[in-house]
Amino acid sequence: MFVNPDLDNDLCERPQYGFIISLTKTMVGKVALVTGSTSGVGVNVATELAARGARVIITGRNAAKLEETRNRIVNVTGNGNVVGKQVDFESLSSIRSFVHEMYIQEPKLNILINNVGAIGLEDRRTEDNLHVMMQINYLGNFLLSFLLFPLLKASAPSRIISVSSISLLLGHIDFEHMNDVGRFSSFGHYANSKLADVLFTVEMNKRIGGSDVSVFSLDPGLIKTDFLRNYKETPFRRFMSWGLFLVGQPTNRVATAYVWLASDPKVVNSSGKHFLYCKEFYSSWFAEDAQLTRRLWEESKRLVKIKDEEDWERNSL
Repeated sequence: MFVNPDLDNDLCERPQYGFIISLTKTMVGKVALVTGSTSGVGVNVATELAARGARVIITGRNAAKLEETRNRIVNVTGNGNVVGKQVDFESLSSIRSFVHEMYIQEPKLNILINNVGAIGLEDRRTEDNLHVMMQINYLGNFLLSFLLFPLLKASAPSRIISVSSISLLLGHIDFEHMNDVGRFSSFGHYANSKLADVLFTVEMNKRIGGSDVSVFSLDPGLIKTDFLRNYKETPFRRFMSWGLFLVGQPTNRVATAYVWLASDPKVVNSSGKHFLYCKEFYSSWFAEDAQLTRRLWEESKRLVKIKDEEDWERNSL
């Protein structure tokens, strides 16, 4: 069985952060879904979960890359219980089809990690008439989490983790223009969507109280990845990418923070909170605005077209 050599000195156990945290060493019997898991941190998160014995479902758009990633995880961890599923977050129908498969094929789901995300994409709307950045980074996550909640509740105790970013501090929610083309820069849409991920987490926590499903948002910090790969090749992009690789954390170290939040029993009383480096962290004063979080929730349901039969808030689970 694979053992991460950094586990005894990982991101969650560094004394300079003022705390020592013990990662759960086994997750046998748990089922985890990690979106956007064919590259970057997602691969490492899926690998860490598989190494602890969980059944892991990875997602991506490219079938060949999914199979290659699955085989790599299986070979590294010795855990053959890894499944690859094609999902395109630019398509709400693709997300719905994937959820339909989940309910047919998976009797339980204990961990949902909304890891998929992108920046530097073309300034356009998707086939669902939503801005591509808002859909991939937030509205797709919202739809997936909303539709899978009944399964997570039936499998409780369960957890939902949505990956945000420090950029949320520069974001804002403009309900009239959140999907406009030509209004925000790519970074602006990214910041707005990452703020939305935190606000959604806060509001969902209010609505699912007593379900034994915990929801968290996570800032992974700066990471050594090709985060800016979708931008045109320019000296500025090369400089910024060099800076990320200079000061960012390795992906395998960052992954331990995800695994800790997905497994440590001590965090269940912090549902609805935002985390950085395995510690509760300030997100935004917007998170305290109950009217804003409530309105975003309702507007999100409208934008992703939640159907009556999908709406567990209207129907008893």
